[in-house]
Amino acid sequence: MKPFTLGVNVDHVATLRQARRTTYPDPVAAAVLAELGGADQITIHLREDRRHIQERDLRLLRQTVQGKLNLEMAATKEMSALAYEHKPDMVTLVPEKREELTTEGGLDVVSGREQVREVVRFLKDGDIRVSLFIDPDIDQIRAAHKIGADAVELHTGAWCEARNSDIRQRELQRLVDSAKTAAKIGLGVYAGHGLNLHNIAPVAAIEEITEFNIGHSIIAQAVLVGMERAVREMRVAIEKARS
Repeated sequence: MKPFTLGVNVDHVATLRQARRTTYPDPVAAAVLAELGGADQITIHLREDRRHIQERDLRLLRQTVQGKLNLEMAATKEMSALAYEHKPDMVTLVPEKREELTTEGGLDVVSGREQVREVVRFLKDGDIRVSLFIDPDIDQIRAAHKIGADAVELHTGAWCEARNSDIRQRELQRLVDSAKTAAKIGLGVYAGHGLNLHNIAPVAAIEEITEFNIGHSIIAQAVLVGMERAVREMRVAIEKARS
């Protein structure tokens, strides 16, 4: 089996907590259960509007996560300072708009090259590995490489939301071509957004992709079957596709 990392995003546990401004459910506790279920990495997105994950969560997760901690964040000075302070194992830079329900597309590295380059340099000076969440686009991949990113996470949303077989095949080919290009120039290749038990197999079968960050579908399944089982089910699905 081709090795891989499963990152479990616990943002939506915090979403449920923040809906009532209570102290539960705790994403820190959810992360413990996710790791018991087989998560190699815990992923959180500390948004500028603090709609779900809070700084308290970042602080405690840095102290308690046994595997790797991946912090998704906007490419801003404020967020860079927080990352530098708490030292996650990896930062994934993502685009962010306050009006969006969830991240709607990849980071435009080509247009925002200098700003992103500055943040990448700052984080790497703090010994933090940096990934860029981008659309499966060759120009974006090359730009990510030029500014010194360690890895790219390919936005799988278009593939997951494809409404017919022709679009689905086209989007899958974009992912394959992008993964091969990124791996060939020495970037780590990851994938995430919209992946679930029903659509993960074709993406998981792409050999060059070595990490999958999955949140909403695992948390949704966990509501019904529990966190440990939901994580195990996803891990088994990926293992099956990569065997």
